[in-house]
Amino acid sequence: MKEKVYEFLQTIPKGKVVTYKQIAQYLGNKNLSRVVGNILHNNPNESKYPCYKVVNSKGKLSESFAFGGIEKQKEKLEKDGIEVNNYTVDLDKYQYRAE
Repeated sequence: MKEKVYEFLQTIPKGKVVTYKQIAQYLGNKNLSRVVGNILHNNPNESKYPCYKVVNSKGKLSESFAFGGIEKQKEKLEKDGIEVNNYTVDLDKYQYRAE
C-alpha cells in the first residue's frame, strides 16, 4: 500500500494539491484516509514523494507536517504557486483531479 501512495504523489502536477481522501479512494477505500496520513508521516524521501501537496478535505494544511511543520508545508506550497490563506488552500482552484 505504501508504494501505491508514494506512486500517486508523483503524479500530482506542480501547482496542485490532493486530499488524504483522494489518495484513499485511489487505494480503493475512501475510509483509509488516516492510514494514508500515517504513511505520509513516514515518507522516506520528501524530494521524491512530495507529501506537502496533501491537505485535508477542507483544504487545511497538516499541523504535524513531517518535514518541518505547518509553516514549512505552507512555504513549499507557496513556492509551488499555490495560494495559502489561514493555512488553507482553495480546493476549487488548486485540487488535482485526474482525468
